[in-house]
Amino acid sequence: MATTTADLPRLAVNAIKMLSVDAVEKARSGHPGLPMGAADYCYVLWSRYLRFNPADPAWPDRDRFVLSAGHGSMLLYSLLHLFGFDVPLDELKSFRQWGSRTPGHPEAGCLPGVEVTTGPLGQGIGNAVGMALGARLLAERVNAPGHELISHRVYAVCSDGDMMEGISHESASLAGHLGLGNLTAFYDDNRISIDGSTEITFTEDVGRRFEAYGWHVQRIDGHDHGAAAAAIEAAAAEPARPSLIVARTHIAHGSPGKQDTSGAHGAPLGPEEAEATRRALGWPHPPFHVPDEVRRHLAGFVAAKKRDYESWRAMAARLREAEPARARLLDQHLSRAVPDGIAQELLSAAPRDSGATRAHGGKVFQRVAELVPSFVGGAADLVESTKTHVKGSPYVQAGRYAGRNIAFGVREHAMGSIGNGLAYYGAFIPYGSTFLIFSDYMRPAIRLAALSELQVIYAFTHDSVLLGEDGPTHQPVEQLASLRAMPNLHVVRPADGPETALAWAHALTRRRGPTAIALTRQDTPALDRAASPEPFGPEIFLRGGYTLLEASGGAPKLVLVATGSEVGSAVEARRLLEQQGTPTRVVSMPCVELYKEQPASYRRALVPAGDARVRVAVVEAASPLGWHEVAGDDALVIGLERFGASAPWKVLADHLGFTGPRLAARLQEWMRAS
Repeated sequence: MATTTADLPRLAVNAIKMLSVDAVEKARSGHPGLPMGAADYCYVLWSRYLRFNPADPAWPDRDRFVLSAGHGSMLLYSLLHLFGFDVPLDELKSFRQWGSRTPGHPEAGCLPGVEVTTGPLGQGIGNAVGMALGARLLAERVNAPGHELISHRVYAVCSDGDMMEGISHESASLAGHLGLGNLTAFYDDNRISIDGSTEITFTEDVGRRFEAYGWHVQRIDGHDHGAAAAAIEAAAAEPARPSLIVARTHIAHGSPGKQDTSGAHGAPLGPEEAEATRRALGWPHPPFHVPDEVRRHLAGFVAAKKRDYESWRAMAARLREAEPARARLLDQHLSRAVPDGIAQELLSAAPRDSGATRAHGGKVFQRVAELVPSFVGGAADLVESTKTHVKGSPYVQAGRYAGRNIAFGVREHAMGSIGNGLAYYGAFIPYGSTFLIFSDYMRPAIRLAALSELQVIYAFTHDSVLLGEDGPTHQPVEQLASLRAMPNLHVVRPADGPETALAWAHALTRRRGPTAIALTRQDTPALDRAASPEPFGPEIFLRGGYTLLEASGGAPKLVLVATGSEVGSAVEARRLLEQQGTPTRVVSMPCVELYKEQPASYRRALVPAGDARVRVAVVEAASPLGWHEVAGDDALVIGLERFGASAPWKVLADHLGFTGPRLAARLQEWMRAS
């Protein structure tokens, strides 16, 4: 029987389903259930509503599609292939294999059209909120009457697991508060999790929860194309509220033996069930075959989308002619422009007096905001403590998106994930700020920023037990070591104003990864650099570690490495040690990651680990974990292997052994004993 126009949507949906099934079968691993269940409403979204151009996947005004339910990655890969992106069938056939561009969970940039890295559930919801917020911020800055260059939407597909995770609550609450009407999320309500029916653990009314957050909520049969289209259009008609479409679906829809079972969630259907599914769907084709009529059908939608794209390009050209200042601002945002010589600019703005490095950072921060238009962010209800409020700029609020300051509230995890979404969006350099101890609440988002090579900046203050009276619940001990263990995250702990300025400069110019700047609550002394062997500047700082003070009279007998507030104590200890006849070099090491990137010859000369003629010691008011890799197995690492206590910081420094005299006494005893 000849294929009719009415048959084409069903054939296209079956193509999405069976490509997903075939790839999972070939890999003998994966999640076929969600792609099969979500294929209907995703076909409607991608064919009729989602704006994109597969020939220009980075088009600034494209709609963003976020598969928060990243375990269903073959849904996204199948859609990209069928809608004309550079995703050949061979990539689908190599799903989950070594060197493949189709990993088990989507990774940003693995394929054109993959916008974000998802899989850890709930993260994609936060990313989508960040992207929708980014679109609002950018539109406010560059759109002009008749030249609405930024008018796109953000769509997300979320699973039961996404909705269970706490980050979805945090992110959805803030999205409702900010009135992000350009965000539409599909909740794929298939009521099945890995362990079985969600009835055993998850019986809340998700729609009513989102209504309480201020979202526009609709409920549909996710397999009804007409209902899906009407819901998408109704969501677009709600400019001041984000929308949730609760799509009731059947996991592994169309599989005679696996539909509505947990067996289809995270395992292949199996050869026999895959063939049974082919028969049930009326799909006589071999694995990975897409009928020509399906390709022509979908190509027709893509052609219409490309016409919209060309209309946008014409409008952009008119804007450049009529509104050159706005066009320049758009370019600055899309390139995340940072002025040449920003390191020297910030160094010039750096305080040279004593003070908390959070206070030094606050002054440098204001200069950053002046110089970098794309710099936006905020704190988790701690802006007065972290000194990260852009002066003269309002808070971003619902309907008012011109400001630079985002009030995240006490939502650290959402702050991390929304910051990632702003970075994925591609027009902003986002920052987020809280106490270092609360980095634990946002660690999953930090990890994904590192994995995805996102330029996100974390300003973490109150960076050690020396924050004082708040006590051990707020005093970080293991956080520095834990963050340094994360690949591709640079952790910078500056010692004074100049180091703080260059920490910010490094974060602003480091394009392929996040940077965490750890700053003190307590005062640190102004470091006298007059006796340093080299003039301090960006080149010195980017070595990660450098000689602040050389041993008097020639070669050192002791090399003392320190970071942050302990550098001042190390300088005082050196003075006492040298009075007692121990020539001592003080090394400031603000960034261990940068130091490890230096040539071995430089590292051996600076910190002569394993040299029997020189002893090496490290001091940092934190866990000693990891420092022997820098200083050698024979080094003395003076750190903390206990929690802190509630007391004034100077009392803590004395009792815990981090004052200059206490350090000097311990080092002298160690030198004599060895």
